[in-house]
Amino acid sequence: MSVHAYVNFNGNCLDAVEFYRQVFGAEAHEIMLYGDAPPDPGFPVPDEHKHLVMHTVLSIFGTIVMFSDLLPGQPLVQGNNISLVVMLRNPDEIRTIFNRLKDGGTVDMEPQETFFSKCFGSLTDRFGIIWQVMHDDSEV
Repeated sequence: MSVHAYVNFNGNCLDAVEFYRQVFGAEAHEIMLYGDAPPDPGFPVPDEHKHLVMHTVLSIFGTIVMFSDLLPGQPLVQGNNISLVVMLRNPDEIRTIFNRLKDGGTVDMEPQETFFSKCFGSLTDRFGIIWQVMHDDSEV
């Protein structure tokens, strides 16, 4: 079994996927645009929205994260409804990923030792996504 995060954007999904691809050195799977979908009379997509991302996936350190743009008229609520946690064993790698993610974002806590982690940091990136990076001290 597994759990995947699905993150929606308000028209800037392609930019976000490219940003995360660069941060994590991940490859995007096929990017399906709304204009790539077969025409459906019950769900017409206006020409000006066909360039928006209907669905794509990144594999980030072996975890699947799915992304899409919402179509205009669908409400997007950005906020604390999702956070993604990146767990790494190397504190230098934690700081590197953190520094890449904070580009254009807001730092809540710079990576540091806490009572619950040898190295933990949190931020909200420039797309409004909350990230936590922390030391993985599991034995597995």
